[in-house]
Amino acid sequence: MALNAERVDAMVREGVAAMQRRDPATARRLFETLADPASGAAPPWLLLAQACRMAGDSVAEEAALDRLLGDQPRHLRGLVMKGDCRARAGDIRAATSFYSLALKIAPADGSLPPALAADLQRVAQAVEEHRRGYAAHLDAQLAAAGVDGARSGARFRQAIDILAGRKQVYLQQPNSFYYPGLPQIQFYERDRFPWLSALEAETTAILGELTELMADAEAFSPYVEARRDRPRTPNPLLDDPRWGAAYIWREGELVAGMAERCPRTVAALEHAPVPRIRGRSPMALFSRLHPGTHIQPHHGMINTRLICHLPLIVPPGCQFRVGNEVREWEVGKTLIFDDSIEHEARNDGTETRIVLLFEIWRPEIDDTEREALTALFESIVDY
Repeated sequence: MALNAERVDAMVREGVAAMQRRDPATARRLFETLADPASGAAPPWLLLAQACRMAGDSVAEEAALDRLLGDQPRHLRGLVMKGDCRARAGDIRAATSFYSLALKIAPADGSLPPALAADLQRVAQAVEEHRRGYAAHLDAQLAAAGVDGARSGARFRQAIDILAGRKQVYLQQPNSFYYPGLPQIQFYERDRFPWLSALEAETTAILGELTELMADAEAFSPYVEARRDRPRTPNPLLDDPRWGAAYIWREGELVAGMAERCPRTVAALEHAPVPRIRGRSPMALFSRLHPGTHIQPHHGMINTRLICHLPLIVPPGCQFRVGNEVREWEVGKTLIFDDSIEHEARNDGTETRIVLLFEIWRPEIDDTEREALTALFESIVDY
């Protein structure tokens, strides 16, 4: 016989009171009655699962949780308890999957009840312990199978690091234009670019021109500048000279006076496959980063180019990350990377860091595509 609302409410309160006085048998009986379709009540699956857990009946607890999650797949407390059931059963992989979803959907605004927040901290620790155990298992099994990570190549090692949770996946996310079908490569290795040796051979000459340029207090301006014809960017380095730029080429034009002040730099850039796009490219500059400055994670505008850094002044304490890989600048050794993948830079040292920054075509884009893209970008400029 269906129960009226008052009776349902009373039974729920009786069941909760029974659990509070550590009487799970009474609580379970009441909640099972309410879970019976004949009662006409909304089944209290979570309360029933909690009563069964208190009674030490893991099978019944998990059965109730399965019913709860069948109706509400993203029930936060239910996911944590289901993960606990799997963990007690020794199924760590399954436990981690429920824990991970709970952590993913949990609000980060401090609104969770203290007990649930504490459970999530416990769950996060359990997930991290599983990640370390899983990584150790993979490393040991691969070693036993004779797989040498060093010989297997950087791509294989990165795949294992992602699988083991040591790194995460970063993909191209350009802000303005996305060209499909390009490989997701964070840093490109220098040996892929035969023109690079000729440019790097000019490092000393370029550094000499930079040194003279630095004597001019007006040579550098903030890299991120406000524009009256665009919304104000939230970049914390907006109009901040701590991240400075001395442009050689800007928006496709050679900056006035730079051919005379930096002739060897201008000539060296001729070795690179620099885009020639009216109103946009070439783009080349000396990028200066003062001590204590952090360029926060961000994405570039397009993914049809690569960005090159020829390091010129690199004090200790500098770091550069693209995606899940961190590399250090070395004077005279160019870093080439896809800036449409999240990247950041920081100078935690006590001296200024300066690189020659310029863009090149991606090697995967052939001459026909480059011609078409040039026409497309110039059409955008003309709009």
